[in-house]
Amino acid sequence: MKFEKITACLDMYGCPNRCKHCWLGTTPNGNLSIDDLKFVAEQFRPFTDNLEVSDRYREEDYSYNYKELWRITTELSDTKTPHFELISYWRAVRDDEYVPWLSSLGVKAAQLTIFGDEATTDYFVGRKGAFQEILRTIEILFQYGIAPRIQTFIYKTNIAQLPYIQNLIETLNLEKRCADIGREFEFFLHQGSCSGENEKLYDVWITSDDMDKIPHKLIDLTLKHFGKSHIRDVLGDTEKELYNQLVLDSSTENIVTNKPVFYIDKDFNVYPNYETPSSFWCLGNLKTQGAEKILRNYVNNKSIAQNVKLTVPINKMVIKHGNPESMRLFGKRDYKNYILHKYCRAL
Repeated sequence: MKFEKITACLDMYGCPNRCKHCWLGTTPNGNLSIDDLKFVAEQFRPFTDNLEVSDRYREEDYSYNYKELWRITTELSDTKTPHFELISYWRAVRDDEYVPWLSSLGVKAAQLTIFGDEATTDYFVGRKGAFQEILRTIEILFQYGIAPRIQTFIYKTNIAQLPYIQNLIETLNLEKRCADIGREFEFFLHQGSCSGENEKLYDVWITSDDMDKIPHKLIDLTLKHFGKSHIRDVLGDTEKELYNQLVLDSSTENIVTNKPVFYIDKDFNVYPNYETPSSFWCLGNLKTQGAEKILRNYVNNKSIAQNVKLTVPINKMVIKHGNPESMRLFGKRDYKNYILHKYCRAL
């Protein structure tokens, strides 16, 4: 059993935040060792000639030894993906060497998430002080030639704060300051996928009548970011529209790929990165069962969610768990997975 590539992401230290939108969930933090990381690499190594190992799948560079972990994961990997344009603002304001190090790796832009004013952002991040840390991080990024990219998740509870965010962008002069370092300022808004922590916000999910509340400037920036022509191309269709489409769709789906990415939690439970790491996606435990068993479970669709996705037509799931009157907006893939998760929980 050989794969073209395997990517193994070990959640060694977790995340300082408890974000209410996080599709990965807010599971307890771990404190794993470099030996644990090497164990993961050794387990998957026999099954591919192209292994990539990561020390995280949640917060980037949360651990104090982030530089060492970058070096070690590079040594353990056959290929190394460049540092994502996702960074730890928690670390940026606590470690003077962090942002210069990011710059040395070639990072040119860094994505930061703002939900509104200070109280609103701190609430959604789940930690007091987060908003001020983001503002301080923006200034540090500019010092080292890295452009901040702003992301906003929108719900009925914070959509009225969008004018505040537009004013903040203008007050901080982000468009001009990005141009001054040879970059174009980017902003985008969306609702994210209705999974993980975000699924708990279904009751305040944006609906089609919320579109008029979005400032035109933020719509224009969002459309430019995604390369779309209309905001509904970004935010998707109503649940009613999707229900009516999918109730006629008897298809199933196999998610198995020859280049799988696996998430491994602090207890060494393994999940495909297709969706939120949860019990119905679990492929087994790497410590007690080993990589071969995990990979066979993956290939043979042995997790509950993989098996349901492969064997149960989507229309059967939608009829049981969809809302044919709802005007909430979803991307089609996100909605299908939302329905899948509801179906799995009901088994």
